[in-house]
Amino acid sequence: MKQAVQRLRSSILLFPLTAVLLTSGCGNKEQVAGGAGGRPPAPVVVASVEQRDIPVQIQAIGNVEAYQTVQIRSQVSGQIQRIFFKEGEDVRQGQQLFQLDKRPFQADLAKAIGQMKHDQAQAENSRIQAERYSGLEKEGIVSHEQADLLRAQAQAELSAVDADNAAVDAARVQLQYTDIVAPISARAGSLMINLGNLVKANDTPYLLQLNQVTPIYVTFSVPEANLDRLRLRFSSGQLKILAYPKGQSDSPAEGRLTFIDNGVDTTTGMFKLKGTFQNKDRRLWPGEYVDVALVLSTQKNAVVVPTKAIQTGQQGEYVYVVRPDSTAESRPVKTAGAYQDLTLISEGLKTGEQVIVNGQLRVAPNAKVVVQSTVPGPQTGAAPAGGPAGGGL
Repeated sequence: MKQAVQRLRSSILLFPLTAVLLTSGCGNKEQVAGGAGGRPPAPVVVASVEQRDIPVQIQAIGNVEAYQTVQIRSQVSGQIQRIFFKEGEDVRQGQQLFQLDKRPFQADLAKAIGQMKHDQAQAENSRIQAERYSGLEKEGIVSHEQADLLRAQAQAELSAVDADNAAVDAARVQLQYTDIVAPISARAGSLMINLGNLVKANDTPYLLQLNQVTPIYVTFSVPEANLDRLRLRFSSGQLKILAYPKGQSDSPAEGRLTFIDNGVDTTTGMFKLKGTFQNKDRRLWPGEYVDVALVLSTQKNAVVVPTKAIQTGQQGEYVYVVRPDSTAESRPVKTAGAYQDLTLISEGLKTGEQVIVNGQLRVAPNAKVVVQSTVPGPQTGAAPAGGPAGGGL
């Protein structure tokens, strides 16, 4: 009985001690968790602010257009007898494309020539009669009225011959229209009406569409804020345009700016530009979309950061700068455009500072960060890989 009582007293004494130890342990955990400002340092990836020579570009999405487009239609009605080309091949200017049935037009020409000869014979007879009556009029044998009547008749029949000549010329033109030739050197498209079909003059659909692809146009639109400097540089000389077909990031096609539209679209605030490309390798094709970079000049020693570092808030654009004590500073910046994957900074950053390019969502201003890695920047003066990536200087 004594042993049971002693065990009970020992348990009662141990319980408060255990409670004290447990309470002490929980307090230590809370202290550890709440230390260092209450949150662990955010892991981030940083990049250095650099100076580089950057091409000043305006970047946009462009559309390739044929230099010339001609829809071939028949100017006369008739049946297609022959086709002299294959779909999708190149045709030269003056090359015959179609031939219509010539027989009705040859008959009309022969009829017009016959009528002209008949009227020429009549006109000649009337001329002779008028000359004869003029002689008789001088001798007093016929009256002036009779002589005037013959002279008027001869003049009328001579005018009929002139009308016949015009009719013959018109018939010859109609006959020539049965041979349909290419008005330009271009690329033939799909054949819309096949051999043996009857076509009508200037009917729809057209027979064939020709697209001239060498040279070729690329059209694109840019914001009106660029209008003044673009006009200034365009007047001083042609500007180079780089065009990157979709899926390609190197070896762009090169052309020249050749057209600035004479007005700004009031609904979009954009104005249209057009560049001309020689396109001898035929990389550009009518209708496709391309990434366009209009090169204005080269900005020397520009301060640049990776575009991923730029954040946008209620007060405008800003970046997180990593201080020497490993805390993050939210610093407002002013940008001056973009080149590929870089953004130019006009105010707010200095060369050599480090900005956060990945992990910004976990970062709070003035909080500790842990730099996991540094993005290596391209060497000064070297062009970064890849095609244009939005924005513009």
